[in-house]
Amino acid sequence: MTGAKRKKKSVLWGKMHTPHCEDIKQWCKRRLPILEWAPQYNLRENLLPDTVSGVMLAVQQVTQGLSFAILSSVHPVFGLYGSLFPAIIYAVFGMGRHVATGTFALTSLISANAVERLVPQSSRNITMQSNSSVLGLSDFELQRIGVAAAVSFLGGVIQMVMFVLQLGSATFLLTEPVISAMTTGAATHVVTSQVKYLLGIKMPYISGPLGFFYIYAYVFENIKSVQLEALLLSLLSIVVLVLVKELNEQFKSKIKVVLPVDLVLIIAASFACYCTNMESTYGLEVVGHIPNGIPAPRAPPMSSLSAVLTEAFGVALVGYVASLALAQGSAKKFKYSVDDNQELLAHGLSNVIPSFFFCIPSAAAMGRTAGLYSTGAKTQVACLISCIFVLMVIYAIGPLLYWLPMCVLASIIVVGLKGMLIQFRDLKKYWNVDKIDWGIWISTYIFTICFAANVGLLFGVVCTIAIVLGRFPRAKTISITNMKEMDFKVKTEMHEETLQQIKIISINNPLVFLNAKKFNADLMKIILKENDSSQPLDDVSKCEQNTLLSSLSNGNCNEEASQPCPGEKCSLVLDCSGLTFFDYTGVSTLVDLYLDCKSRSVDMFLASCTGKGVSSAPTERVLSAAPCALTSPVPSCSILGKSNDILRRSRH
Repeated sequence: MTGAKRKKKSVLWGKMHTPHCEDIKQWCKRRLPILEWAPQYNLRENLLPDTVSGVMLAVQQVTQGLSFAILSSVHPVFGLYGSLFPAIIYAVFGMGRHVATGTFALTSLISANAVERLVPQSSRNITMQSNSSVLGLSDFELQRIGVAAAVSFLGGVIQMVMFVLQLGSATFLLTEPVISAMTTGAATHVVTSQVKYLLGIKMPYISGPLGFFYIYAYVFENIKSVQLEALLLSLLSIVVLVLVKELNEQFKSKIKVVLPVDLVLIIAASFACYCTNMESTYGLEVVGHIPNGIPAPRAPPMSSLSAVLTEAFGVALVGYVASLALAQGSAKKFKYSVDDNQELLAHGLSNVIPSFFFCIPSAAAMGRTAGLYSTGAKTQVACLISCIFVLMVIYAIGPLLYWLPMCVLASIIVVGLKGMLIQFRDLKKYWNVDKIDWGIWISTYIFTICFAANVGLLFGVVCTIAIVLGRFPRAKTISITNMKEMDFKVKTEMHEETLQQIKIISINNPLVFLNAKKFNADLMKIILKENDSSQPLDDVSKCEQNTLLSSLSNGNCNEEASQPCPGEKCSLVLDCSGLTFFDYTGVSTLVDLYLDCKSRSVDMFLASCTGKGVSSAPTERVLSAAPCALTSPVPSCSILGKSNDILRRSRH
C-alpha cells in the first residue's frame, strides 16, 4: 500500500469515527434531560408553584420515608436518606416532570423479604454492640440496611442492563389490566403489613406464599390482644386524613394552598404523645430515636448479592413498571414525551448510587405524583426543592420525631394508598370492554395477594402472552367479498399481451409464525375454489370474518364470482401495503403459496411491497424479482394504491 493511499485511508477512518461536537451535545441532552429543560426554566412563572409543591412533597417524602423504612424492616432514618438521594438523581436523569422518586411501598415490601430472611429478628441479641462510627446505630441495624442496600444496588444494576439492551420497548407486554391488578394487589399487601401497627398487636414477621392469609389468621387468633388506644388513635387519624384530603380535593380551585394534613397530624400526634407520655402510660409504640446527619458513603456488602437476586429482580421490574406508568400518565396529561429506555437508566442510577448512602430501594409513588398534580408543580425543580427540606429534617428536625406513634404513621400509609386501592373500580370498565381483560385482572390480583407483587406481575404477563398466542392463530384469516372477475391486459417480459382474470386480496397485518399456517390454509381455499368449477358457490360466502386478509374490491358477492377461467390465465394479487413485517416462517409460507399456485396454473403477484422488511435485501433474495409485471395503470382497481406499483411474482 502506497503512502498516499495509506494517508487517504487514515483520513477517511478518522472522519468516520470522530464524533462531531453537535452529536455529543445531542447525546448529552438525551441522556441528561436536565440540560434540556433547565436552561428554559421560567423563574417568574414556575418558581412559586414549584416551591409550594416542593414543600408539600417534602412532607410526603418524610412521612413515607419513615413509614416505608419500617416496612422494609430497617431503621426509620434510612427512609429519610431514601427520600433524598434518589430524588436528586432522578431530577437529573429522569424525564417525568411530575415523578418524584423516593421510597416506595412495593419495593420496600419486596426488600423486607430479603432483610428478614438474611438478618432475622432473632439475631438481634447476637449483634447488640453499637457502632459509634455510623450514627451510633447497632451492628444489627447496619446489617439489615446492608441487605436492603444490596437489593437496591443489584436491582439498579439489572435496570441499567435492561437499558443497555434497550428493553424499555418491551413494556408493551405490560398491559393496563396487568399493571392495575398488580399495583392493587401490592397495595393490599402493604395495608395488611400495617395491620399490626393499626391494632397495636405484637406479631412476628410473616411472609412467603399465602402469607397474606396467615397474617389475618394470626390477628383473629390474637384479637383479644388488640390495644384499644392504638385502635382509637388509628381510626381518628384515618378519619381526619380522609376528610381533610377530600375537602382539599373538592375546594382546590378556590384555595391557593392545600392544608398539609399529614404534617399537621404528625406534629399534633407527636406533641400529644410527648405530653401524655403514651409510650410509658399505655405502652404505645413510637418511632424512637432518629439520629441526625448523613454518614459517610459505604459500598453495599457484595457478598450478599447472590442471596438477594430474587428480590433484586422483583425490585427492578415492579419498581420500573409502577414508575413508568406514572411517568407516561404524567406525559399524557401535560403533553410531553417520555423515553422508556431513558427511564430505565434514570431509575437504575437512582437505585445504584443511593445504595452507597444506606438507602433502601426506590421508585416513584402514585401518592407523590398525585400531590404534585394537586399543588400545581411545573417541573422537576419541585423535587429538588423538596430535597432541601428533607435535608433540614435529617440534620435538625429528625430527633423531634421520637414521639410519633407508629399507629399514626401506619394510618398515613394506608390513606396514601387510596389511589391504588380504588383501582377496583376498573373491573367494571374491563367487564364492559373485554371480559378476558377482566379475567386477567382478577387472576393477576389473586396471584399477587397469594404470593408477591413480582410473581403476580410475571403471571399477568405470561397470561397475556398465552391469550394472544391462543387468539391470534385461531382467528379467521380471510374474508372474500367476491367480485365479478375483471379483465386486465398484462404485459410480460416477452412484450406479449394476454387477457387475464385477476382476484385481489389485501394483507392487513404482519405475517409471522403465529398466523402463517392459518393464512396458508385460508388462501389455498380460494385457489381451490377458483380451479374447482364444480364447487358450490355458497361455500365462498362463508368467509365473512375479517382479521388478517380482506378483499378490498368494490364488488359484492354474486354467482359470477367463482366461475373458473378455463380458457384464460388466472392471477392472484396479494396487496402487501398493510404487511408491515414478517418473519422467516411468513416468507416460507409465501414461497410455498407461489409453488402451489404455479402447479395450478395460477399466477401469484405481490403488490405494494413497501412495508419495512418486505422490500429489504434479505427478503428479495427469497422473493426474487418477478419476470412478469403490470406496468400499465389500473384505474378501476384502487386497491393497488399508486397506479404504477410494480407487482412482483414469487419464485423459488
